[in-house]
Amino acid sequence: MTPSRRLWAIVGGVGAVATGTAAAALVAAQQRRHSEDPYVDEQLGELKPDRTSTVAAEDGTPLSVEEIDPEDGGTPELTVVGVHGFALSRRSWHFQRRDLATLRLPRVRQVYYDHRGHGLSGQASAETSTIEQLAHDLDSVLRAMVPEGPIVLIGHSMGGMVIMELAAEHPELFEDRVLGVAFIATAAGEIGSRGLPRPLLSKYNPLTRGVGNLAGWQPGLVEFVRAAGGQLTRQAVRRLAFGSRDVSPRLVDFMLQMLDLTPVRGLVNFIDTLGSHNRYAALAGLKHAEVLVIGGDSDRFTPFAHAERIAAELPEAELVRVRGAGHMVLLEQPELVTSHLIDLLQRCFGSAAPNQRNWWWKR
Repeated sequence: MTPSRRLWAIVGGVGAVATGTAAAALVAAQQRRHSEDPYVDEQLGELKPDRTSTVAAEDGTPLSVEEIDPEDGGTPELTVVGVHGFALSRRSWHFQRRDLATLRLPRVRQVYYDHRGHGLSGQASAETSTIEQLAHDLDSVLRAMVPEGPIVLIGHSMGGMVIMELAAEHPELFEDRVLGVAFIATAAGEIGSRGLPRPLLSKYNPLTRGVGNLAGWQPGLVEFVRAAGGQLTRQAVRRLAFGSRDVSPRLVDFMLQMLDLTPVRGLVNFIDTLGSHNRYAALAGLKHAEVLVIGGDSDRFTPFAHAERIAAELPEAELVRVRGAGHMVLLEQPELVTSHLIDLLQRCFGSAAPNQRNWWWKR
């Protein structure tokens, strides 16, 4: 049994004798006793879903979706919906989807999808490459895939921004059905004012003149575009995505694979909407939900100050600082991130009304 399997056996099989955060230390100790690269045999991004489907967005754009049921075949009590980050795909949730499937308290159904212009979903035009459109797409996915029952949304990077916009447009959803939200390495605004130091950009030729001209206001975003176009060295991608110097080579390979999948020309169209992102006011719509905010303190794309600002706007939120982790904290420190997600899910399940807990039986 792998360390992760042992953790979830403790959490799920013994009635949560240990919470996610308490068990994380056990897993970390076990991994140190493993090989130098604990992910040498990990099938990163290759997990098979229980079901795949296509959801049509409001304008007809196909959105690629997959579902994962509880591993033990039990009845799910919550649905977790993952919203991935800029230039990535739903595969970035590899560790979370692998381990949440084994959770028993509560059992969860998982739904992951690719944004338009990313992964296996349809292309985005310049006009539809906006956070507002992505929030409409998320709404379409929820309507099609989770028409009833309690929901927990987890958003990484741009995915967190999309959730904020959804809260602004549909506050009633967060009053009635969205019990919890996790913001991972994201920002509520001012993203154009922070990022990688500008000197780093001078080492690389821009993909296009347009991308080069944008470098002055958001180097972090531009670097992700260049990485997707194969314009950055492996070492530069490692520095951009991760904080640790000894990050697994397999994780760097996995990051490069995801960046390679999304067309660069489409990514360029998203830079403006990310740079103008300002949704601090939307955070007020989350006052009825349990909120978790996670950030790495070595994140060069969305520095930890962004997580602190979100938590300041939501004083009841749990703020987690991951020492030494970068923007891809969900890959770099997966056991820690997932353990906090388990805590969030348990709080949400504990706060759910009886009719929400029993929603699946009514299907």
